[in-house]
Order: sequence, then structure tokens, then C-alpha cells
Amino acid sequence: MPKHIPLLCAAAFALAALLAAPAYSADAVPTDQDKVAAARAVKLSEQLRCLVCQNQTIAESNAELAVDLRRQVKEQIAAGRSDAEIVDFMTARYGDFVLYNPPFKAITALLWLGPALLLVVSALVLTAVVRRRRNPAAEPELTPEQRARAAKLLAGGDGGSAR
Repeated sequence: MPKHIPLLCAAAFALAALLAAPAYSADAVPTDQDKVAAARAVKLSEQLRCLVCQNQTIAESNAELAVDLRRQVKEQIAAGRSDAEIVDFMTARYGDFVLYNPPFKAITALLWLGPALLLVVSALVLTAVVRRRRNPAAEPELTPEQRARAAKLLAGGDGGSAR
């Protein structure tokens, strides 16, 4: 074999490598082995509520819908979407309820203000009950007939006819 053939092959490979498009990190497709993408998926999953369990994030829940939502998050990360875009997609699809910490809006005001409102109402009711117990003057006065009957009953008399 002539000496120039291996040299030509090496030159052809070098030229092909130079002409090939350079690989950029933005072109990389995340895999299950990608620790950064996996950490993003976990972080996003902890921000989204399981629509079945309601008191768990999709990261904690094993409900079928939570598994599907986690898969959607991973697919969106693999598609190159930002965290904000993924959260916006989920809220557009499922509403603010899918967020574990929903934003303060008119529609979510009761969620945010409900506990404080319940505390204030409870304090007002407790205050009213305590004041009523401390103020015995609010009892009605007895009529003269009722006083006479009470005196007879205390004295041991029959106090009136049975009704």
C-alpha cells in the first residue's frame, strides 16, 4: 500500500472535523444521567402541588397524575424550557391551584387571608362569651308573682299549681 493513502485518509478526517459544526452546551440533550437536569426537575416538582393529594407536592406523591406531571416537567427540561416557562405552562394548564405557594390574587385571597380571618373571628367570639359570663347584671328581674312563688318554694310550700 502506498505511503500517501494513510496520509490522505488522515487529512480527510482532519478536514471533516474542521468543517463539522462545533458542539455547544446548548445543543446537549439532557438525559436521566444529567445531574443538573435532575436537580432542576426535583426543584420544580417541589413547587407544584399534586392535584389528587392536594397536601403533597408532585415530588412527594405517588399518585398517577403526580407521576405524569413529573414526566411532563422532565420532558420540558429536555426541550430546553426555563423554569419560569415550565411553571407558566403548568399554571396555564391546571390553574394557580397547581402551585404549592399560589400567588396573592383576588381569587386566592381567601387562601391567604382565611387563617387570619378565622383567628380574628374566634377572638371576637371568645371575648363576647367571656364578657357575658362576667356580667350577671344582664339577668332579667323577677316579677312580684315570681318572687312570691320562689319564696314559697324555698319555705317548703307547694308554690302554685302544677302545670
